[in-house]
Amino acid sequence: MTEHRTVELPEVTLAYRESGTPGAPPLLLLHALGERATDWDGVLPDLAPHHRVLALDLRGHGDSGRPGRYGLELMRDDVLGFLDALGLDRVDVVGHSMGGVVAYLLAQEHPERVGRLVLEDVPAPHPRPASPVAAAPAEPVDFDWAVVAAVKGQIDTPEPVWLERLAAIAAPTLVVAGGGASHVPQDRLAELAERIPDCRVVTVEAGHLVHHARPAEFVAVVAPFLDLADRTGGPPR
Repeated sequence: MTEHRTVELPEVTLAYRESGTPGAPPLLLLHALGERATDWDGVLPDLAPHHRVLALDLRGHGDSGRPGRYGLELMRDDVLGFLDALGLDRVDVVGHSMGGVVAYLLAQEHPERVGRLVLEDVPAPHPRPASPVAAAPAEPVDFDWAVVAAVKGQIDTPEPVWLERLAAIAAPTLVVAGGGASHVPQDRLAELAERIPDCRVVTVEAGHLVHHARPAEFVAVVAPFLDLADRTGGPPR
């Protein structure tokens, strides 16, 4: 059963969906740009059956507030406030694309708060050529279009410290790569894994949207990594 809940932070209300096993180790799911917590519904039942699963709508997305101020560090700080509000000292985190950036920013800034980390098709942060932001679509979307410009600007020109501080991540980490069909340069995923001390890469040839295009394969890779942590304290090798 999934419960729909909210947390009030000083600047924004965050909506989230809770499911799984009450009292079990908490697992936080962070979606990509333009998505929302329901993006995980296709894999959620099987992703981590031994966890209390919290799927969050990041600021400006879904049912969370749209304060008009956006950025990846703001989202990281929202996640920290969310964990504090729920009294969670330590969580496992799965992040896709933008949500993966938020996840590794949290893990490098507060390594003690992240037990296990899964990054789905997330590259090492390097500058890339900027391109214009598309105009807002005529049809309503489930997020504030202002998020696009704010986040894209940071992805195009990331803070140098993001790359430098990947070495501060203490969590055992799994990078799930989308392979040759992804628009994300796969050598940048390999570099990300090299810079995180305890990290490995598994490729699922699915493109950028791994958990959508190949849900069974995604679960087959990620669920054992998360579940084994609760039994042995180490990632599968």
